[in-house]
Amino acid sequence: MKVHLLDDWADTLRGLPSFARLSGHDVTVWTDAAEGDALSARLHQAEVICLFRERTRITATLLDALPNLRMISGRGVWPHVDVAACTARGIVFCSNKPAEAPNHAAAELTWALVLAAMRDLPGQMARAKAGLWQSGVGRTLAGRTIGLYGYGRIGKLVAAYARAFGMRVIWWGSDEGRARAAAAGEEVAQSREAFFATPDIISLHMRLTPATTGIVTAKDLALMGARSVLVNTSRAGLIAPGALLGALNAGRPGQAALDVFDVEPVTDPGDPLLSHPHVIATPHIGFVTEDEFDLQFADIYDQVNAFAAGKPINMVNPEAWSHP
Repeated sequence: MKVHLLDDWADTLRGLPSFARLSGHDVTVWTDAAEGDALSARLHQAEVICLFRERTRITATLLDALPNLRMISGRGVWPHVDVAACTARGIVFCSNKPAEAPNHAAAELTWALVLAAMRDLPGQMARAKAGLWQSGVGRTLAGRTIGLYGYGRIGKLVAAYARAFGMRVIWWGSDEGRARAAAAGEEVAQSREAFFATPDIISLHMRLTPATTGIVTAKDLALMGARSVLVNTSRAGLIAPGALLGALNAGRPGQAALDVFDVEPVTDPGDPLLSHPHVIATPHIGFVTEDEFDLQFADIYDQVNAFAAGKPINMVNPEAWSHP
């Protein structure tokens, strides 16, 4: 089958062990981003598209321009895929959402950002290279409090890191998530207001769904301390539009450490959040490790092979499989 892999910006996939799973197919790897007519043109012959997380949106307009497309393979949640449009056109969409395996790469980057913010590592490194020795004073993590919003797999990993550093961990989340945390003996904040007002650091660990879009509001952020840090390695859309920039300008929280932005990739150095003096930023690299890529794309390739063998797995829209 003609298989197209999208958005491998670092041209990594061909060098990973899992890539051999596509050896029986005609494979094209795209290492740059494309939109609109340019994207339609490059995918015109594709029978299968493999998605690189949420880097490309799959819309009805795009699908209408791809007459040969039979299957889309992804991994994780799919807010970027118009599943109904796929189904209406008889295009099978498969995406594995592993229930147990946590994303260690994202949790590790979260902790790197926590350390970077509390010790001003970007600023200290830049000043050291400029010949300026020891500028400013950082803060120790031991004895401080971290609030984790979202009692899930990544949040639990971050909690373990925090405890290894001697921190107090408190939780917030959905009713169900808070109940699970409490049942596990975790400390759950007495109220939403207390959750945002208490911690030195708050880190977001939720999937972006219609229910969680904009779930962190300007009112929430205004409750944070003037020296507190907000960390977001999940999705920018969890925060209400414009709320974080306004909150930083108002001084609460005092700092943000971000791996995610509303529109990606961010290529404008003058972007209001990216250039903000109280923001530490990385370019959505939470999942960007060789190990994580190999794990995730093994699932994506297995879905392609199962479809090619006439036995599709992890179908999101099984009704499309029998579509005329």
